[in-house]
Amino acid sequence: MPLHAQTYSLDHDRFIALLSQTENLLIIQDLDGVCMGLVKDPLDRQISTEYVTATQAFDGHFFVLTNGEHIGERGVNGIIERAFGDATTVKQAERYLPGLAAGGVQWQTRQGHLSHPGVSKAELAFLKQVPDRIRACLRQFVQTHPLPLDAETIEHCIQSSALENVASPTANLNTFHSALDGDHKTYLALQKAMQSLMDDLLAEAAAQGLEDAFFVHYAPNHGRDQHGQEVIWLSQGAESGTTDFQFMLRGAIKEAGVLALLNRYYAQRTGHYPLGEDFSVRVAPHDHQALIQLVQDKFDPALMPLMVGVGDTVTSKVMVEAGQSVAKRGGSDRNFLQLVQDIGRSLGVGNVVTYVDSSGGELKNRRPLTVEQRNGQPVVTAGPGDPADQSDPLTLNVVFPGGYQEYCAAFQTAATNRRQA
Repeated sequence: MPLHAQTYSLDHDRFIALLSQTENLLIIQDLDGVCMGLVKDPLDRQISTEYVTATQAFDGHFFVLTNGEHIGERGVNGIIERAFGDATTVKQAERYLPGLAAGGVQWQTRQGHLSHPGVSKAELAFLKQVPDRIRACLRQFVQTHPLPLDAETIEHCIQSSALENVASPTANLNTFHSALDGDHKTYLALQKAMQSLMDDLLAEAAAQGLEDAFFVHYAPNHGRDQHGQEVIWLSQGAESGTTDFQFMLRGAIKEAGVLALLNRYYAQRTGHYPLGEDFSVRVAPHDHQALIQLVQDKFDPALMPLMVGVGDTVTSKVMVEAGQSVAKRGGSDRNFLQLVQDIGRSLGVGNVVTYVDSSGGELKNRRPLTVEQRNGQPVVTAGPGDPADQSDPLTLNVVFPGGYQEYCAAFQTAATNRRQA
């Protein structure tokens, strides 16, 4: 049975062969939790130089798609430069990771050339003041909520929580969640305070003529409501729920990024942009079916690559509302992975959805895969979603229970084989 027809497959040898031997291949990969461990403080992230070098074997066929950023203090470029010990060497050897960051609005080449397609100066100017607002909100919170923390710890938490991303400034509450050590009531109040700040920022942007410029991405989340807005995951018990509150540019959704990358992929192979050279996520439709229709209408199916989507954040939780069981499906990788899946199904291409289990990292807001022995062989018997959710439309074809280390090892083997082919 081919990989795209399997569920929770552990056939990593076949996955390696697919990456090694498929010429018309487009890998679209998330970063945190996939090729790096999940950590509470993004400044602590590390990346393997062997993995970074391996990505070059897939030049033209490999692109990242992340809600993080390429640049800035916590950007992946800095992580790569620190790993190699020399920014000049990284640039000369073209070891920057190509693709889209900040949900799709920040494009970077292998050489580190950066742009923000479709983004205005006024939008970037508004975003620039958001980290200071996050810090001010946190300082006000600690003044009105007595915390059992010393001043040094509080200051560390505040500084770690305000991420100065150029195109997606973020409040990351992981450090606070850890420091509060089970004080659920205070952490829940902090989540609500940050949600209120995000609402205030949206209102202020609207008052400045930027009404439709931004939205808030909650990670992880409980999917979207009937208005298309992401639903915050409020902490329950020991689980942290939503830890990242990202103030993002409208259109910066990963599924739109899939089309932007596919558009560039076709152009580099044919010289023609099916969606136009100026296409960006800012002008892409948000509706899942509309995105698929756009692919069917504009892209030559004879040239369609086999796409491999790789992510680590897919959630579902069955809840009772008005006496009915309702599955809340979310996770920042869900929609882009499902689009990769459904494009393949609609065009008869064997696209492969790949899931990396990042539950072994420092963040405790995701369910681990359940692996059992059956007839002497490991078998995945439960995925990352709620076991009660029996109708999830997303199929995880290949999974890596061993986390980013296991995935990177397979990826690096595939890179070696591809170079030798």
